[in-house]
Amino acid sequence: MTNETSVILHSDGRKRCPWPGLDPLYVHYHDTDWGVPEYDSRALFEKLILDGFQAGLSWITILRKREAFRKAFDGFDPQKIARYSDKKIQSLMQNTDIVRNRAKILGTVKGAQLYLEIESQQGFSNFLWDFSDGRPRQNAFKTSRDVPTQDALSETISKELKRRGFNFVGPTIIYAFMEAVGMVNDHLTDCFRHEEVRALGERL
Repeated sequence: MTNETSVILHSDGRKRCPWPGLDPLYVHYHDTDWGVPEYDSRALFEKLILDGFQAGLSWITILRKREAFRKAFDGFDPQKIARYSDKKIQSLMQNTDIVRNRAKILGTVKGAQLYLEIESQQGFSNFLWDFSDGRPRQNAFKTSRDVPTQDALSETISKELKRRGFNFVGPTIIYAFMEAVGMVNDHLTDCFRHEEVRALGERL
């Protein structure tokens, strides 16, 4: 019997991490996006905000709404978001295409303001990647049961983000963020993407 926590063999002959299942959108995200080292400040800001919106929900819920989020939040342009008015916030609360959570929307506006401060001082990407000396950590897990939901690094980053005033950045959210943006390579070792993502990290 196949262990649901180990890799899944798909019809294209590739073995993949189990979490995307067979959902085409999720599989595409797994194959092309998840775990790829991201060093663009604005892209990192977008992912951090979307992970905050994921709190209490599943990532596939957010992924299916990602384009709607991008449209609603002006392409996640921090300069624009930082200046959102009460009227704009109210319009977002009426937008059924996104997650309508006032605390998370307000947290996004505050996060944009904080992002601009950090970006002007040292660069948001530098700020985040300095926690791992600028390079991805290569893990070697055989099953999803082995993969942690948080670790010492995610706790450290979470603590610093909270200190600066960010919301929805607990250590579990931050660990998921780290996985997604390639700060850690948590593709299972038998997943075809594990070695591909490792190679990307080693070229940096």
